[in-house]
Amino acid sequence: MPSLSEETNGRIEQLMPGATIGIIGGGQLGQMMAIAAKYHGFRVGTLDPTPDCPCAQVADWQIVADYDDETAIRNLAQRSDVLTYEFENVNADTIDAVRGQVAVPQGTDLLRVTQERVHEKTFINRHGSLTAPWRAIHSIEELEDALSAVDDDVDPVPPNSPTDCRRRCIGYPAVLKTCSGGYDGHGQDVLRGPEDLARIRERARQKGAFPASILEGFVDFDFEASVLVCGNGNNSDLVTFPLVRNEHRHNILHMTIAPAQAKPSIAQEAHELAIRLAKGFELAGTLAIELFITKSGQVIVNELAPRPHNSGHYTIEACSLDQYDAHIRGIVGWPLPKVKLLSPAVMVNVLGQHVEPTRRVIPLHPEWNVHDYGKGETRRDRKMGHITVLTNDTARTVDELEATGCWDNLE
Repeated sequence: MPSLSEETNGRIEQLMPGATIGIIGGGQLGQMMAIAAKYHGFRVGTLDPTPDCPCAQVADWQIVADYDDETAIRNLAQRSDVLTYEFENVNADTIDAVRGQVAVPQGTDLLRVTQERVHEKTFINRHGSLTAPWRAIHSIEELEDALSAVDDDVDPVPPNSPTDCRRRCIGYPAVLKTCSGGYDGHGQDVLRGPEDLARIRERARQKGAFPASILEGFVDFDFEASVLVCGNGNNSDLVTFPLVRNEHRHNILHMTIAPAQAKPSIAQEAHELAIRLAKGFELAGTLAIELFITKSGQVIVNELAPRPHNSGHYTIEACSLDQYDAHIRGIVGWPLPKVKLLSPAVMVNVLGQHVEPTRRVIPLHPEWNVHDYGKGETRRDRKMGHITVLTNDTARTVDELEATGCWDNLE
């Protein structure tokens, strides 16, 4: 096993082909990480509770176990030279327990910040970026107080602002989110008036507890966007990807348009905030930053994802370096080349209800770059694959994709 460097807090300076990358999580992101790693000559192991999961289909071996199984994590660590993860809901303490025997270039600070929404918002504000107005909520009484009136502090939280938001009044409309564990809209409630508050109050009464939560004010955005940034643990070697526009349906990403049609100043701010946040983590690997772009041109950070991201799938065909290559290069300490957008592109998700309609028309669309994740069970709203189209006219391509009717039953 390559030696660890004490100067870099247990990080490996560089790994060469033949070394083994252990991936915690075996879904589609892990699968595409593994494909990139195999191209670079690395061996890959994965830990996932589902036998023959997507990542296992391309990895060298799989450990079938739960993500928080410390014995299994230790086994993965013993068989690997470096560990990474494909999603943020993994146990940071369990990863910390094996850091003495394997390199964990991403560390666990990034993981802990992105696992807890109050920590995440605080970190974003402290590192010079706007967020929606927010307040930590620990009881139904605090929620009632936060919704009772609106004070003068309902604009986006400014950079470097005081982070004590215990008294901030948000008012209606607002979104109540659990501090941890939510994804694709899970653990979220939209509150538009007193009737919604009554529903939350009754639910808390029935459960006998109120989960630690965050209340966020609505942002009057023009469109949703995201930007990817990647590093190799050296803050002087960071690269960003183009700002892209995202469309969500029922809280699930439906489509990504690359690049976003936005003023140069907006794209520049997105890239600058990505670099600021990456430096705050001494980033190794890929970090995705979800954004709101307001009608007045403000760039507001919504969420962080400490890994490759659904909205970055387009990079496989459209960029000189894709997000998965960048992630692998980052965690093994390789230099990162600057990213070039080779072609505008449109990416659309294929959920469970879209599998049959899209498969029927694949023979009619040679322009489609089809990715199927190989999941054994097809379920409604489960991400089963995606399609990317390279194009010189993204608006026309969006219309052509929707005209197929394959995505009509998403509603």
